[in-house]
Amino acid sequence: MLKFFAPYKKFAIGLLVVSAIIVTWIYSLLKPQRILPIYEPNQVNTELVDSTVQEIRKYHRIADWVLVNQNGDTISEEKYANKVYVADFFFTTCQTICPKMTQHMGYLQNKLKDQKEVLLLSHTVTPEIDTVAQLNRYAKKKGVQIDKWNLVTGNKKTIYDLARKSYLVAKVKPYSKYDLIHTENFVLVDRKRRIRGYYDGTNLKEVQQLLEDIDLLLDK
Repeated sequence: MLKFFAPYKKFAIGLLVVSAIIVTWIYSLLKPQRILPIYEPNQVNTELVDSTVQEIRKYHRIADWVLVNQNGDTISEEKYANKVYVADFFFTTCQTICPKMTQHMGYLQNKLKDQKEVLLLSHTVTPEIDTVAQLNRYAKKKGVQIDKWNLVTGNKKTIYDLARKSYLVAKVKPYSKYDLIHTENFVLVDRKRRIRGYYDGTNLKEVQQLLEDIDLLLDK
């Protein structure tokens, strides 16, 4: 009996291989493509959203802004026009979540170094401490590349409004008008200045997911 089937052995193996390829191809066609959500203020924890924008349900965009980077250059949202970018809020003297966040921003910088369509943006929440000189020292220490990643400082109200009204990522300190408790969130922003994802910047697995989601946006 075995001798009878021997001549057909190669044919059977070949048929199995071809069948596996066809099944995989059909599955890839039928598998729905993952689509990133568009986050609106009414979908985000109200503690992180200014009361003036909490009820917005559509058309939310990151507002225009003008700040100063670690080299003392004045930059605005035009620097990020038609780019996909990742934003966060931090301060250089933070000893809790910021070191890990900065480390993971550096990880993103390395992974995205050849991708000209993606930039990084870190806002200090203590501009009275994080002067241009302080940000410059910090940037050099952390290996920040100016063509990829801007650390920005400036008017405290401008930074406050960006955190609470645009990126939706910071709590208000009790009894303080323009002081913030920033979160660990990395914010993924698309070319139309819409929020497409929030990720725990202290968690490497979430940062790796962020990289995958950036690829999704670049494929659009």
